[in-house]
Amino acid sequence: MKAAVLEKINAPLTVADVELGELSLGQVLVRILVSGICGAQLQEIAGNKNNAKFVPHLLGHEGCGIVEDVGAGVTKVKKGDKVVMHWRKGDGIEADFPTYVFKGKTMRSGKVTTFSEYSIVSENRITPVPHEISNDFCALLGCGLSTALGTIANEAQVRRGESVMIIGLGGLGTCLMKAARFAYASPIIGVDIYDNKKDMVKSLHGDLFVNSAKENILETMQRELGIKDVDVVVETSGNARSIADTIPLLGEGGRYILVGQPKPGESVEIKTASHLFGGTEGKTIKATQGGRFSPSKDIPRYVKLYQAGLLDIDNLITHRTTLNDINSAIELMRGGKANRIIIDL
Repeated sequence: MKAAVLEKINAPLTVADVELGELSLGQVLVRILVSGICGAQLQEIAGNKNNAKFVPHLLGHEGCGIVEDVGAGVTKVKKGDKVVMHWRKGDGIEADFPTYVFKGKTMRSGKVTTFSEYSIVSENRITPVPHEISNDFCALLGCGLSTALGTIANEAQVRRGESVMIIGLGGLGTCLMKAARFAYASPIIGVDIYDNKKDMVKSLHGDLFVNSAKENILETMQRELGIKDVDVVVETSGNARSIADTIPLLGEGGRYILVGQPKPGESVEIKTASHLFGGTEGKTIKATQGGRFSPSKDIPRYVKLYQAGLLDIDNLITHRTTLNDINSAIELMRGGKANRIIIDL
């Protein structure tokens, strides 16, 4: 099969032939239809996910595919089932790491990977869905959209009419914009350093875009919306300076949710920390793992909302690519020129 391999840290992915290993207990062979590219993969390529010692290995953790075969003990799916591939653990066996053969040598890889034509996946990293559900929607349920919906509902616990600021408007940031609107947040503010994100914010019915490289966020909010703080901030960039600069924008009872991961070794300074104790409720700073979304419970629920026309992925996907062109797609993401990019397999 053809796959994109992280062969060397901070280098382009190698698109090459990779041989599949044998299925073991709890493993499922999936023929991949589409995969999303998540910002987490950029961190893996840079070696910021504690993964440098495991190269070469495969990448990708949100996808949609068809079950081709199942290993011993698998009861959750059968051959021919359509599945969402996700990095969060769901029901089923937690299988061992799969093996592949790359350049004549055995290569172990993650328990779900999606940058390949086929993947050996742990049973608890897939969830069956109806065949008629959009492939792209299924792929985004693997990480981007499910993480966004979970972050807004579970971690931030956004109530109708609360103000939400999303910092970093890449693939996950745009999903968070949609999730905030889905929760009837108001106003919704998008913050990024690229001017082209302004049109995206408008297309997702956001109320204000701020280019933090050119504008003062607080002054712009006061001028355009007449507010000086927000109820919820969700930070996706992992930029230590951005985090330090925007924590003070929390209002009374505010929740600051860290989705983006700062680089290893970086520190974040909380300036004038006394503001965290203002009012009668205090404020919260919290890091999240995938918004605590539960694949086995939440994916079927999101599918029902999609079928009812209440949840969509309109304006989330800006580009499509193939494995052969995956490095060009990654450069688009690095340059802030894309939201979610889908790989057609």
